[in-house]
Amino acid sequence: MRAGKVFLSVLAASAASGSPLTKRQFAYGSTPVRGVNIGGWLVLEPWITPSIFEQFGNSVVDEYTLCQQASNAEEILRSHWDSWVSIGDFQKIASNGFNLVRIPIGYWAFQKYEQDPYIQGAEDYLDAAISWARQTGLKVWIDLHGAPLSQNGYDNSGQRTSTPGWTTRDSIDATLGVISQISQKYGTSDYADVVAGIELLNEPYMAGLSGGRSATQGYYQSGFDIVRGSGQTPVIIHDGFSDPSEWNGFLTGQGTSGAIIDHHEYQAFTNEFVAMSPQEHVDYVYSNANKWAQGFDKFVICGEWSAAMTDCAPALNGWGVGARYDGSYSKPYDSSTYVGSCTNINSIDQWSSDQRSATTNYINAQINVFESKVQGWIFWNFKTENAPEWDLFRLIDNGIWPSR
Repeated sequence: MRAGKVFLSVLAASAASGSPLTKRQFAYGSTPVRGVNIGGWLVLEPWITPSIFEQFGNSVVDEYTLCQQASNAEEILRSHWDSWVSIGDFQKIASNGFNLVRIPIGYWAFQKYEQDPYIQGAEDYLDAAISWARQTGLKVWIDLHGAPLSQNGYDNSGQRTSTPGWTTRDSIDATLGVISQISQKYGTSDYADVVAGIELLNEPYMAGLSGGRSATQGYYQSGFDIVRGSGQTPVIIHDGFSDPSEWNGFLTGQGTSGAIIDHHEYQAFTNEFVAMSPQEHVDYVYSNANKWAQGFDKFVICGEWSAAMTDCAPALNGWGVGARYDGSYSKPYDSSTYVGSCTNINSIDQWSSDQRSATTNYINAQINVFESKVQGWIFWNFKTENAPEWDLFRLIDNGIWPSR
């Protein structure tokens, strides 16, 4: 791997040094963000790549336990890193009219915390992805998707836990150290032609964290200052599952003077959502936008959304946890009732013409809102192993993604 690391570093450096000044800024506010997430790559999510987890039964539920329990974890990860994403994927994204990719990555790619079991090496692949973005004309958001001790308890933070501990001990300082490394490398003028944002943290669950909103806001302020110390790269803050307007007065300003809000919109994670008809999903897109997509003092991007009207994607709610839609979901504090079968939903070739057109309409409604009321969108995800409602490439290849 040493030769590969050297090659990637040289490639990234040479591309940076040759970047034309005329391409250096993404025009937030005048050009809508039309992006897609490169999820399930540098931070594993079991529902995106269930084949990695199936061999371990229920003992491995996230990247943390994979690294902790699998003797061949490094081999598994490197094979996955090498194969899950390629420049061909970036070419397909660009050729279909997208202008940005959001790349989730965990803190452990840059600096491990205490004695955590994570395996390092993902930074090299981020470098490769940035090079591919340059070659294909795409911009990049670098998204810190996992923080020490988990910022939300979800497997998408790297560690699934009922007691997320980010904001305790010295985890915030450790996270700021990672932001410093990211900004000193990618937040400089050398990357200004391609890196259009550094996201300080994905989906902090403020209600479940010690210090809540106050601790999160303090981290955001410090992280913003760190990135500004390296250059003028836009800084992204997630709204912490609150309305973007609730962050009014904090890091306010357009362009690089303030932050950009990342807001996520899904209609698949409650019993009420999965019981809706397709038309009710579309209607909710517009009615709910009247609540969250107004009255804010910063640029807002919907950084995650999907075509999913169900939670049928295998392991979407966590490895070993069922789906609300088919009534198999059960947790100590929640349960579900049967709405319908997930079988056809997870097989796009079995979708009826009504389901195809309904999904197209649902996607169109969301795009309309995200381009008319906020400054753009980033679809989740570019591909999956077996979750077509979340799979941009499958939606495109099957003629369901709307042509624009």
